[in-house]
Amino acid sequence: MKLNRWIYAAVGVIMLLSAGLVYAWSVLSLPLGAYFTDWSKAQLSLTFTICMMSFCIGCMAGGMMSGKLKVRFHVWISGGLFFAGFLLASRAASPGMLYLGYGGFCGFASGFVYNAVLSAMSAWFPDKQGLISGILLMGFGISSFIVGKVYQAVTPSGEGIEAWRNSFFGFGVILAVVFAMCGFFFAKPSKEDLKAQNVVIPEKKKTKGEGLDLDARQMVSRPSFWLFFLWTITVGGAGMALISQASGIAKEVGPAVEAGRIATVVGLISIFNGLGRVFFGNLFDRKGRKVTMAMVGICFSFSSVILVGAVALQAFSLVVAGFICCGFSYGGLNPSISAYVNYSYGARHYPVNFSVMNLNLLAASFGGTIAGILFDASGSYMTTLLYMAASGAVSLMFAMGIRKI
Repeated sequence: MKLNRWIYAAVGVIMLLSAGLVYAWSVLSLPLGAYFTDWSKAQLSLTFTICMMSFCIGCMAGGMMSGKLKVRFHVWISGGLFFAGFLLASRAASPGMLYLGYGGFCGFASGFVYNAVLSAMSAWFPDKQGLISGILLMGFGISSFIVGKVYQAVTPSGEGIEAWRNSFFGFGVILAVVFAMCGFFFAKPSKEDLKAQNVVIPEKKKTKGEGLDLDARQMVSRPSFWLFFLWTITVGGAGMALISQASGIAKEVGPAVEAGRIATVVGLISIFNGLGRVFFGNLFDRKGRKVTMAMVGICFSFSSVILVGAVALQAFSLVVAGFICCGFSYGGLNPSISAYVNYSYGARHYPVNFSVMNLNLLAASFGGTIAGILFDASGSYMTTLLYMAASGAVSLMFAMGIRKI
């Protein structure tokens, strides 16, 4: 007998909240940088780049394995990979071992379970694609903030201090236990399960191009895919630029502001990013793809302009407002991806199609690199913020260009 679908949703939130801790690398890496004083910033930063690449590969592998393994096995495999990854990372004596453990195993595990959870939940909530994506991704989005705070509280750092090793090992054990338990409470529904819970499956709208069941090859042959894909890269790249440079932006405007306050202000991006995922996911269900995509672009551009004003006027209060608004509007990206793929290209091939669409992350991740280059060239974050505002405006062109599926 299947449980109420909202119980599965709650379990899904717990799993993505756990899997999202890989995004806390900027905080997790601080004690490592203090311990391995001969390691460069570039060497440490490469860990996260490898992690994101592994995430995409894991997401793709999860999509290809969908239907061949029960969802609970996806969850258990991810838990085992997380444990192995953090175990290796906790014993790292060289960047290579860190790359393999955290970058390879943990990144792959996060992508593998990410695909499994969203695929299963899209099947449980065919009538609320945007909303359920937003709720689940809220957990994924705020994970780094929660984990970062806990990690900082229990992990002292400094030259010769190895407390981070115990913290990494602890993460591995906790994730293994959480995923082992959650796996027992997770399953995909049958049509009878949905009918028993009075779920109304939306009728297909083939006359409008929606509700089709297209495989990945058919999907990528359509102009709508590439326009949406470019939209995700544009918005995602701008978001990555913000995330990678948030602390620097806050310090440029408030050089006398204490580090603890800056960390809290930067954390607002994660919190409101999570809230934005629920809001825009629900908006997608109610108003559709066009309105949601346009709102994301407009809001992100406006939010970036607020930060431009903060730098120009040296007003720290505007930094706070800008981070809140940017985080909230950036939150519209991921639930839109999940809902769009399901609504536009069908549920049958969703796991693979979703993983293909998520390859945008490979290109979008260079947003942080672009931001760094702009800062090095100008000596100010103003150019980065102008790049973000322009990206939001350009994303509108891609959003408006999608005329049909």
